[in-house]
Amino acid sequence: MEKEFSRVHSASDITISVIILAAGCLLVALPVSTPVNILGFFLLITGLVLALILRTGYKDETGERFSKTEKFFPAHCRDSVCKALPSSPDSIDFAEENKGNGLRVDAFFNARTGNAYVRVYEYVPYTYQPCTEVMKIDPDKAKKLLGK
Repeated sequence: MEKEFSRVHSASDITISVIILAAGCLLVALPVSTPVNILGFFLLITGLVLALILRTGYKDETGERFSKTEKFFPAHCRDSVCKALPSSPDSIDFAEENKGNGLRVDAFFNARTGNAYVRVYEYVPYTYQPCTEVMKIDPDKAKKLLGK
């Protein structure tokens, strides 16, 4: 299965941007001192920039939306992590997590549909290269990996 995930706006991204934009509009519209109006313009610009660039959600080619978690492991854990993912993702040694950045495990989860996918990346200087295909996993067996 060759799945690709693209970044999209999540509901929280839109909510944050709208709140900041509304606060900026309110401060600009009120007849108050100049420093408060300047703060309002700053909030307006910040809200617009966030609305354009803040994208914390992911979706696949079918349009299903996912949240993403990343876990980092040392490079020497590659074989054990890759072997454990398809059958029993919670058997990964999470004591090794964040003790190195040779491996990155990206987990995508949709709570509504219960679909979960995972992919392992290996650090090659200056970038992470995929070292496994995107695998569908059972979310009940991967609670630690999905951050639940």
